[in-house]
Amino acid sequence: MERLEALYEGKAKILYSTQDPELLIQYFKDDASAFNGVKKGTIVDKGVINNHVSSHIFKFLEGEGIKTHFVDRPSDREMIVRKMEIIPIEVVVRNVIAGSLQKRTGKPEGEVLPKPVLEFYYKSDALGDPMINESHIDVFQWASPEEVAFLKETGHRINEVLFEFFKKRKIRLVDYKLEFGRYKGEILLGDEISPDGCRLWHWDTNEKMDKDRFRFDLGSVEEMYQKVYHLICAGE
Repeated sequence: MERLEALYEGKAKILYSTQDPELLIQYFKDDASAFNGVKKGTIVDKGVINNHVSSHIFKFLEGEGIKTHFVDRPSDREMIVRKMEIIPIEVVVRNVIAGSLQKRTGKPEGEVLPKPVLEFYYKSDALGDPMINESHIDVFQWASPEEVAFLKETGHRINEVLFEFFKKRKIRLVDYKLEFGRYKGEILLGDEISPDGCRLWHWDTNEKMDKDRFRFDLGSVEEMYQKVYHLICAGE
């Protein structure tokens, strides 16, 4: 399958049309950004790692009965995905206090939550992806009440299986974002699940293993991405 027209280019990926109108090629770049694009740079081989990690996780989730846009990984930087109508809502699931939750609550970073917190954000780079609630979603018709219920239920279900998936690999799934889209009357999980969109800490030491190392100049960025890759994709 060949890449044809570039339909969309984001901070980390490019979407291309293909000969099949129902399929796209999602191309993973090495470009890195933080703080809504204020900080920019490159993480060597990030695209390759994120593609492999995401593909592995999508296949795992499919085996758990969670439908995704994933079809195939034809090359190191390409993923064939189903062409969806994107729901403009990011679902963020939090298991540990960190990032914006720490700033909003004043609670110490690293405090394990008694149960997961699920939040909604409006997908808009221009607005900085602001936090929203179900009333906003309803008033602006970004999703139906039935779809919101599905996003919540599926977000918690994904968290149940992914938390254990990462724990078995000595990684603590601190928090992460999920994106969904409509496809032939169903809602599928889309985008990617990788160190770019997840906070991942080593289970024993709480050492950060994700894009926070780039955000806050912690060093060893490529080394940690490679470590996550090997822990998740070993034996692939």
